[in-house]
Amino acid sequence: MPIRHFLAALLCLPTLAFAAEVRIFAAASLKESLDAVSRKFEQSSGHKVIAVYAASSALARQIENGAPADLFFSADIDWLDYLTQRNLTVQSSRRDLLGNELVLISPVSRNVSVALAPNAPLAAALGDSRLAIANPDVVPAGKYARAALTHLQLWKQVENKLARAENVRVALQFVARGESTLGVVYRTDALAEKQVRIVATFPPSSHPPIVYPVVKLKAASTPAADALLKFLAGSEAAAIWRQHGFSVLPQKPSP
Repeated sequence: MPIRHFLAALLCLPTLAFAAEVRIFAAASLKESLDAVSRKFEQSSGHKVIAVYAASSALARQIENGAPADLFFSADIDWLDYLTQRNLTVQSSRRDLLGNELVLISPVSRNVSVALAPNAPLAAALGDSRLAIANPDVVPAGKYARAALTHLQLWKQVENKLARAENVRVALQFVARGESTLGVVYRTDALAEKQVRIVATFPPSSHPPIVYPVVKLKAASTPAADALLKFLAGSEAAAIWRQHGFSVLPQKPSP
C-alpha cells in the first residue's frame, strides 16, 4: 500500500472509532423536520440517529418503563416534566426549542368554511362526520385542541362527535383520507400533507403556548447525545425547523 494511502486510512480511524448511535424519542409531529435535521447531523458528525416517533404521552411512558433512549423531544412541557418528576432526565440539559400553531383542517376536496369564533356552528359544518383530533386526555395536540375549543365555547358542540386518534399524525390521516370532514392538528402537520388544507388558525390566546422541549435522559448511553442536543439547538437545525413551519424559540446562553 502506498504510504499516502496508509496515512489517509489512519486519519479516518478516530472518526470511525468514535462514531455512535443516538436514539431520540420524538413527538410524531416532528417526523419530517427531525429526519432532515438528523441527516445533517449524521453528515457532519459521523454518528447515526435512530428516531422513534409517537405521541409524547406514549413515548414518556415507554421511557418510564425502561425503553432505551438518549433524548426525549416532546410536543409539550407536561410530558417532559412527567419524566423529570420521576428523576429520569438531566434537568440542566433541557431546551425549550420550538413553537407551533394549532389549525383547523379539511380535505382539499371539501369546500368547508368555519370561522373560529365563540359559538361558531362547528358541529353543523361537520354534518354526519366526526372531528379528528389526537386523544385529548393525554396527547399534547389533543389537549391543546380541547383547550382551544373550550375557550371558544365549541367543545360541548363536538365532544360527542370526535374521531379520537392515538397521535396527531393519525388525526391528520383521518382528514387526508376524507374519513373526517374536519380535524385539529398543528400547522406543521398540515403543511406536511398535500391532501389537506388549512381552514382556520386558532387564536394563540385560546390555548396554552405550544412548546416543544428536548432533554437528555439519565439513561443516555453515548456522549454523542450531547452533540445531537447541541446540534438541535444550532443554526443549521434552526433553518430546517423554520422551513417546516416551526418557530424557533430564543435560547438562553449555555452556562
